[in-house]
Amino acid sequence: MKNNYACIGLFNPKSPENVGSVMRAAGCYGVSSVFYTGERYDYAKPFYTDTQKIYETRPLINVKDLIATIPLGCVPVAVELIDDAKSLTTYKHPARAFYIFGPEDGTLKKEITDLCEDVVYIPTEGCMNLAATVNVVLYDRLAKGDNYSEHQDAFKVK
Repeated sequence: MKNNYACIGLFNPKSPENVGSVMRAAGCYGVSSVFYTGERYDYAKPFYTDTQKIYETRPLINVKDLIATIPLGCVPVAVELIDDAKSLTTYKHPARAFYIFGPEDGTLKKEITDLCEDVVYIPTEGCMNLAATVNVVLYDRLAKGDNYSEHQDAFKVK
């Protein structure tokens, strides 16, 4: 289904290593674009963790407000470890999703989680780093099917 896609929003990411790893995941799982807020890292530095140079083929855009950036028709989904969040293990991903992730050393603002249609968490003991969290959410989206990833056919055994 060509109308299915995912975008990522990063709230105030901490370092170029985090952003580079997220970009690599974006390329692996067919994410359309990555938006981020904040200026805590020097984005002029190369992303050493993005070994596939996904930043050359997927937009990485600095914005002031992630909520105002949500593409029309996308469902905003916050990924955050808070009360009343839904477990990723049973979550049904929307066809057009805008996943919003908080910083590795902090949390999403309540204004963001309140505006999201869903808030999901990964049931782990302790919290994972940003790149690991993005990879798990995107893999879960792929594994649950519904042809959400443009790369899904590439993973089928022939």
